[in-house]
Amino acid sequence: MSVQGSHPEIEETLAALVRAWDAGDAASFARLFTEDATYVVYFGASYVGREAIERAHVPVFQRFQRGSRMRLQIREIRLLTPDTAVVLTEGGVGKGARLPLDKVQTFTLVRTETGWKCAAFQNTKRNRFFSWLFGKLA
Repeated sequence: MSVQGSHPEIEETLAALVRAWDAGDAASFARLFTEDATYVVYFGASYVGREAIERAHVPVFQRFQRGSRMRLQIREIRLLTPDTAVVLTEGGVGKGARLPLDKVQTFTLVRTETGWKCAAFQNTKRNRFFSWLFGKLA
């Protein structure tokens, strides 16, 4: 992990995101995003705004990923300004004992009056073959 210094408030924001997912709580999950946040899912769907993010997660938590848990590992925290950070993570969701880190995420976080919030989120599913191939070429 390449983290510039200690960033407990940023780490806590991401931990709160995991707790909200694990609880299946779309409202708590969405509150961690700015009012005008962008949210891009690994299969290409995108949502703009906290309300849209919450609405999209209600069926996720009630049906498609009901009872799932999230695993998130921070790979890098980079402060662009004192109030803006880009966070690179690996993560995954599932219901088993071992949750795979099968996605790579980029969070753009901004400091607000109520703490750090996500202004932009991009989630990309890892392709094992291309990860291997480009690892060999690098």
